[in-house]
Amino acid sequence: MYGFKHLSELFKSAERISYDNSSKIVLMSDCHRGDGSWADTFFKNQNIYFTALTHYYNENYTYIEIGDGDELWENNTMQEIIRVHKDIFWILSEFYKKDRLYFIYGNHDMVKKDEDFIKNNLYYYFDQRTKEYIPLFKNINIHEGLVLKHKDMESEIFLVHGHQIDYMNDKMWRLRRFLVKYLWRPLEIWGVNDPTSPAKDYEKKKSVGQKLTKWVIEENQMMICGHTHRSVFPETHEPPYFNDGSCVHPRGITAIEIIEGNIMLVKWEIKTKKDGTLFVGKKILAGPIMLKEYFNSSRQKAYSEYEE
Repeated sequence: MYGFKHLSELFKSAERISYDNSSKIVLMSDCHRGDGSWADTFFKNQNIYFTALTHYYNENYTYIEIGDGDELWENNTMQEIIRVHKDIFWILSEFYKKDRLYFIYGNHDMVKKDEDFIKNNLYYYFDQRTKEYIPLFKNINIHEGLVLKHKDMESEIFLVHGHQIDYMNDKMWRLRRFLVKYLWRPLEIWGVNDPTSPAKDYEKKKSVGQKLTKWVIEENQMMICGHTHRSVFPETHEPPYFNDGSCVHPRGITAIEIIEGNIMLVKWEIKTKKDGTLFVGKKILAGPIMLKEYFNSSRQKAYSEYEE
């Protein structure tokens, strides 16, 4: 099946990040931070996202972004995205200063695999007010995939965006970018969805999820992805394919947390107090479940017999 070999090679070569049961990790993807225009799907959730990141920063979490953090198909320049979402990039830079930030690129920000692009757009940003270049993510590495490796258990979690098994969004990404920018973006204002996008087509989402699940079964390997915008949190007897959802849902953002050896799916959204006051709050959608339940050898043996 397309992309399986590449995913397997990427898993073997990816940088390992050590963690243990005292670690706090939050995983998000598909923010699609844009230029603040009507096409910026992240814009409506930026305050929810900022509140969530402030919480995770104050609680000493490591933030890992699993692709499509920035919308670089519809937008020409990274600097404009940074300017519009300056507060967001400020708090991300605070994570980076504490060595608690990792970026993985997806199909919509695949240009980040170019070292020159990273150096020219992410090391610094130009402050229009002071007319100075301000350090942002100096010397940062952007990854295609990462692996969380537990210090005490012989277990690993593969982190990857997930577009690698999606031919049109992988090998043909330049064509897809052209079509999105010059065809589908103008049509979106009339309510016409891109029929090739897994984020907007249920059957496409399902197909991509099934392919990723099949890779998990064949490799007997736990995986956390993004790409489809559809959150997935399996039971312990099911193949350990997880998806953190996205930050562009109409009513909030979703994330996966790993804390005290447990994993859970959460949602941040606008809530209402009895007096009518609005606030940003978090609720648990699934879990927490101890990670070792997914690493249990007897359960892993059963994964090979699982059918979607």
